[in-house]
Amino acid sequence: MISTRTHFFTVDVEEYFQVSALEPYVRRSEWDTRTSRLDAPLIRILELLETHKAAATFFVLGWIAERHPDLVRSISGAGHDVASHGWGHRRVTTLDPAQFRESVRRSKELLEDLTGRPVRGYRAPSFSIVPGREWALEILVEEGFTYDSSLFPIRRPGYGYRNGKRSPHWLDVNGGKLLEVPPTTVKTWGATLPAAGGGYFRLLPYGVTRFALKRCEKEGIPGTFYIHPWELDPDQPRERTSLLTRFRHYGRLRSTTHKLERLLADFKFTSIQDGIADFD
Repeated sequence: MISTRTHFFTVDVEEYFQVSALEPYVRRSEWDTRTSRLDAPLIRILELLETHKAAATFFVLGWIAERHPDLVRSISGAGHDVASHGWGHRRVTTLDPAQFRESVRRSKELLEDLTGRPVRGYRAPSFSIVPGREWALEILVEEGFTYDSSLFPIRRPGYGYRNGKRSPHWLDVNGGKLLEVPPTTVKTWGATLPAAGGGYFRLLPYGVTRFALKRCEKEGIPGTFYIHPWELDPDQPRERTSLLTRFRHYGRLRSTTHKLERLLADFKFTSIQDGIADFD
């Protein structure tokens, strides 16, 4: 049984240039011309997890798996949960149901071929299953997924599933069940605030994440943390972007590794797949 003091560690495996915030500045047609910088930061994450005896769920893009099959095998070989991040980092809000089905089916099949294990989980790029896109959850059940981590229960331009539940919970979908594992938030002063990782982890003081996970422990629920490999790569190429995007994407990259080391020392983490049985 998962302890109330054990949380979920998750990694969204994508290149620095595939981030949604950089879409206006990096065309998809340029992706294959860019030098990959994925190996070093991803290996560093695996080393940190091993040092602290933590397991994690890695949401891998099919586009990445096709070009870095050995990295996918390394993740799986280290005992971590390999899940789908879709194929080409297209937000669900830009896809129709047929395109979404092709994206999740194609990525699932490739990841299963590489790991030899069933792929049970999915996370939408930029948490883009938003109100009105619940049909995506139905397709996930039809395609054999058993958990999702896409419904971020916050209000934010571009994504957010406002009024969604803050703790892991079962959804009844198409006569089947799908475990929804939302990223960590903290409810304070009547508002639900994000504290799950990513830019919130890099840009805000470490104490914010620590407070949120401690609050989860007090409430008796696991928190769900996420990070991207590019957030451990302070020397990545700089795109010419707006000031806001520059701050959000490049801010405090040099502090990420140190913060992660502290996080993994302060809290116990496991993968979503390892903890899913406790919600039956």
